[in-house]
Amino acid sequence: MKRRPENYVTLEFLSRSSNEGFARLAAAAFAAQLDPTLDELGDIKTAVSEAVTNAIVHAYPNQLGKIVMENQTLELVIRDWGCGMEDVEQARQPLFTTGGEERSGMGFTIMESFMNQLAVKSAPGKGTTVTMRKRIASRVPAKR
Repeated sequence: MKRRPENYVTLEFLSRSSNEGFARLAAAAFAAQLDPTLDELGDIKTAVSEAVTNAIVHAYPNQLGKIVMENQTLELVIRDWGCGMEDVEQARQPLFTTGGEERSGMGFTIMESFMNQLAVKSAPGKGTTVTMRKRIASRVPAKR
C-alpha cells in the first residue's frame, strides 16, 4: 500500500516566463514549513527556476503550454506536455542547448548541483518530467 505524503501541493500554470518567479516562490513557501536554512531555500528556488525555465523555453518554443509543479515534502516534480527530448543524456551535458545562442546550456547542471537527486524522463512529442529531491538538515533548536 502506498503511503500518502504528510503534505503536498500541485500547481498548474501556463508556460509564460512571468510564471517562473511564481513557481520559485511557491516552492520556497512550501519548503519553508520544514525549517530549511537560507542556503537550502536558495538551492530549491534556483533549481525550480531552472526546471521551469527549461520547460518554458524548450518544451514550448513557439506556443503556450501547460506546466505542472508538484511538491511532496521535498520532492519537486516539474512536468510539461511539450515537444520532449530525443536524447536526455545529451541534454544533461553541460553547455548543450537547443535554445539558441542566448541560452547557456547549464540548466540541468545547475539543478543537479543544488539538489540531492535529479531524474529526467522525456519522450519526443509527449513532454518531460523533472523530479528533484532535496534533503533538509534536521536542526536542533538552541537551548535558552
